[in-house]
Amino acid sequence: MSFEADVIGKLPQLRRYARALTGDAAWADDLVQDAAERALIRRKAFEPGSNLRAWLFTILRNLYIDQLRARREIAVDDESAPWRSLEAPRAEVDGLVLRDVQQALYHLSMEQREVILLVGVEELTYQEASNVLDVPIGTVMSRLSRAREHMRMLLDVGPAHKPAPLKVVRNKP
Repeated sequence: MSFEADVIGKLPQLRRYARALTGDAAWADDLVQDAAERALIRRKAFEPGSNLRAWLFTILRNLYIDQLRARREIAVDDESAPWRSLEAPRAEVDGLVLRDVQQALYHLSMEQREVILLVGVEELTYQEASNVLDVPIGTVMSRLSRAREHMRMLLDVGPAHKPAPLKVVRNKP
């Protein structure tokens, strides 16, 4: 197979990762297109025999971070973050479970979310995830451990919600 065909074969995986990162189909499609274009332009930078999927994920992640920085959203991890209100597709048989998992995923920090997506969803090895994220393998392992524990907690008890303010009700005499 040619390099181009190999890249095209990885597009569904890139799109899944981009959708999970962004929570937005249009943005994800743009990221995948930009990542594929960059990979094809820089094909000589790819080392034959290495993991093409991990290399493509690295390109996509770097583009995503660049775009977040351009939008000045890199530090958005508060209640107003766009991913806080995402919903799962209604047609799914297990839509409620999927929605709960998706909401829990988007309550994780960006670092934890990235590692759980790469290792848990995309099935990269710790070493491959380490290369994609440009962090030591121990950091991948600790982030993954904390992410899994945080996901368990969120799925068991749900995200912490602020109680509604009390209303004062007065009976009229």
